[in-house]
This record gives sequence, structure tokens and C-alpha cells, in this order.
Amino acid sequence: MTFYEPTVIGDVKSEMLLSREEVFGPVAPLLLFKTEEEAIRLANDTNAGLAAYIFTNGIQRSWRVSEALEYGLVGINEGIISTEVAPFGGVKQSGLGREGSKYGMDEYLEMKYVCLGNMNSN
Repeated sequence: MTFYEPTVIGDVKSEMLLSREEVFGPVAPLLLFKTEEEAIRLANDTNAGLAAYIFTNGIQRSWRVSEALEYGLVGINEGIISTEVAPFGGVKQSGLGREGSKYGMDEYLEMKYVCLGNMNSN
């Protein structure tokens, strides 16, 4: 009874909760846009920021859009982006900090800076 079939919902508007809240399920809302800038604005207009996905053939576009997206994880032409060797975590209300990879250890460490001056004894 906990299975939810993958669902694509068309004609979603930016003011709908579906496009503004984090959905933990196989749901893909489709929003229309005319420009790359508008697509980025629509994607970032949420308080969530765990993962975003872009599908493109343009390498310049992939870098430009992935840098502009306010998400902790970005998949480019790939739907399965989680791996134990990559830091996992979101931004905004989707989390603070990372788990997994070497960066996940940072949450358990205390950093200390030690500066030594001249130690010559005369």
C-alpha cells in the first residue's frame, strides 16, 4: 500500500504547491518556459533544494545551468546521481551540510589552526 506509480503532471503553474514544495515521490511536474533564464528562475523559486536535473546536448549550457541552479545535487543527462563517493545533501530547507564522501566527515570534526612563531632558543 506504500507504492506510488511514477506520475507526470502537465500544465503545472509556478504558484501551485506541486512546483513550490519538495515532493518525495516519483512525480514529475511539467512547467512551460520560453527561455533558459526563465527555466532557471522557475526551478529556483522554491524553498527546497535537494536535487535538480537538466537534459541537454550543449556542454556550455550544462555548466551554465548547473551553476545557476540552487540545488545541492545536479544531474546532467542522468537520473540516478547518488553515489557513495559524492557528497549528498541539499541547500535551502533541504538540508545543511553533506553526508557521504570525504566531505561527510567534516560534520564530525573540529578544526584547529596552530601558528608557530620563531622557536629558536638562545
